[in-house]
Amino acid sequence: MKYQELILLLALMSGGTAMSATGTARAETGHHHHHHAMAASSGYQRVSASYDVPDVRLVDMNGAPVALRDGLGGDEPILLNFIFTSCTAICPVMSATFRQVQEQLGDERGKVRMVSISIDPENDTPARLREYADRFEAGPQWRMLTGSLKDSIAVQRAFATYRGDKMNHAPATFLRVGGAGTPWVRLDGMASAADIIQEYRNLAAH
Repeated sequence: MKYQELILLLALMSGGTAMSATGTARAETGHHHHHHAMAASSGYQRVSASYDVPDVRLVDMNGAPVALRDGLGGDEPILLNFIFTSCTAICPVMSATFRQVQEQLGDERGKVRMVSISIDPENDTPARLREYADRFEAGPQWRMLTGSLKDSIAVQRAFATYRGDKMNHAPATFLRVGGAGTPWVRLDGMASAADIIQEYRNLAAH
C-alpha cells in the first residue's frame, strides 16, 4: 500500500475530523458569504465564498515576515489550506495532495501560489514548518506560514474554519483566480489533486 493511501485510510478512520465545516464555523465579523453548489461526486462540497482577509503579519518557514492581506493580494491564482505539523490524520493527506498538485501542474506551477497556514502556531515554529515543507517537497511557490496564536485564530475565523480545538480540524481547500476582491472557491472535504486542478482550470477558463 502506498504511503499516501495509508495516510488517507487513517484519516478516514479518524471519523469526525473529516466532516465538512461549511455552515458550522462562522467568522465573528460576519463578513464572509457562502453560496453553496452541488456536492461533487468525489466527496467534497464546492462553495463560492467571499472573505475579508485580516490585516495580520505572519512569518513563513524561512523566517521571512508576511503581511497576509498583501501576501494574498495580487492577480496570481492562489491555493490555500490550513494544517499543523503534528497532525497525523487529515493534514498529511492534504499536504501530500498539495505536493501532487504542484507536480501535476508541471510548467504551470510557477504561476500558481500555494499557501498552507498553521493552526498550531505555538508549536509550529518556522524551523518546524521548514522541516515539514521539506518532507512534502514544497517548491518555491508553496509557502507555509505561522505566527501568533491570536493572528492564527483571526485568519481561521476570517475563512470560517475555526473550530476551537485543533483536533477538530476539518479539511478544506481554498482557490482564487482573478486577484483580490474575486470570490474564493472553497472545497470542503478531501478533494484530490485531480479535483483541485480541475477546479483551478475551470476558474482560469472564465
